Amino acid sequence: MALKLFNTLTRSVQEFTPLDPAGRKVGLYCCGPTVYDFAHIGNWRTFVFADLVRRTLEFSGYDVQHVMNITDVEDKIIKRVRENKTTLREFTGRFEAAFLDDLKTLSCREPHVKPRATEHIPEIIAIIEKLVARGVAYKVHDGSVYFSIEKYRGCGCCYGQLLKLNLDEMRAGERVAADEYEKESVADFALWKAYVPEDGDVTWDSPWGKGRPGWHIECSAMSIKALGETFDLHLGGEDLKFPHHEDEIAQSEGATGKPFVKYWLHGAHLLVEGKKMSKSLGNFFTLRDLLAKGFTGREVRYLLLTAHYRETFNFTLDGLHGAKTALARIDECVGKLRELGKGALPRTQAAPPASPASLVAQFSFALADDLNISASWGAVFEWVRETNKRIADNSLTATDAADALIAWEKVDAVLGVGTKTETEVPADILALAEARATAKQARDFKRADAIRDELKAKGWVIEDTPKGIKLKKI
Repeated sequence: MALKLFNTLTRSVQEFTPLDPAGRKVGLYCCGPTVYDFAHIGNWRTFVFADLVRRTLEFSGYDVQHVMNITDVEDKIIKRVRENKTTLREFTGRFEAAFLDDLKTLSCREPHVKPRATEHIPEIIAIIEKLVARGVAYKVHDGSVYFSIEKYRGCGCCYGQLLKLNLDEMRAGERVAADEYEKESVADFALWKAYVPEDGDVTWDSPWGKGRPGWHIECSAMSIKALGETFDLHLGGEDLKFPHHEDEIAQSEGATGKPFVKYWLHGAHLLVEGKKMSKSLGNFFTLRDLLAKGFTGREVRYLLLTAHYRETFNFTLDGLHGAKTALARIDECVGKLRELGKGALPRTQAAPPASPASLVAQFSFALADDLNISASWGAVFEWVRETNKRIADNSLTATDAADALIAWEKVDAVLGVGTKTETEVPADILALAEARATAKQARDFKRADAIRDELKAKGWVIEDTPKGIKLKKI
């Protein structure tokens, strides 16, 4: 089944066909972090979604060029730099490093290119110059440069490609200097902001005087430089659909005269405990907050991947506990397969349909249907149930187990949850286990049971298997 995705541009599910004539290379751009604070769980829903899209494309055989920008200059950042009495790079560098660490914690593949806005000022200026030359941007008295929606539309271009806008009832033609503005308003937006004393040392020279770029133009410059004037996929949260992404389209197509992006994908909002995330409600979490509560990156990633990307998702702490249980089921099954298949070689030819390899086919079919993650997980847990049953009735051979492990690895290349790593057993725990074994050999079962209880109190369960004792961390 060919991969199908919901394209915000056409408001429909479409078969994905890359621009590359050979049908292999795919350019993927995702709006990255604005590095003025730690990313919160709502941000991470978008970035885990982007990772799922990339992994799905690679699973489908595409050669992906993944670009995620780092917004390291905009209104909020400059305000924080001023408040913290530091330099722009020192301030943003801390949060950029934290973001990349969190990305690894959530097992997200690092983008191939991570351009910073501050390193693309010449490219930003070049696009603005084109827009001014084409008559769809204009300079005002203070040296700022604005994009004119009215003149852009006058050239026969469409403003409002990602959502329907009633421009006659909105305030087209007014100017908005802020990087973000009210969703219900349409107004000329700043491409270049003239220097003001509050900017401190955050300023660059330009043909219009000292200043800095507006937020929207940064993404156009970085994506075009990395992927070309027209590329395949642009991702982001639905909150960026307007004005940010709509403005990206206008300024990019206004400068190049070419279609900007073929497919736009948007992830839905995330609620926390049934409400919009807010520090005042006590439901505002960064990834680090959740790790401090004892959860793992695996569990957070799993939970974020349980709802379809276009559905509003309610993220709860109970859900994280459920994620722990679900992952334990997978870990137990994979652990049994590793034990059974130890030393066995997988089949060299395709396994028959009744084997665990059918997991890959079922998973692929679900994923190709606009990333139907619920059906994808359904295939995984049906496989777990069937595999456990076959292990229990001794109908799964070592070779079958080796095949099943390969099937799981192929699926997990997309899910990215991995399996729990074996915990190193401390020396004192091993000593207790050996003492229990000695007690059992001496038929001192009372002593053996006491040691078992002591191990449990220390957080370990001991199991007697045909291949000897097995210790598991609780």
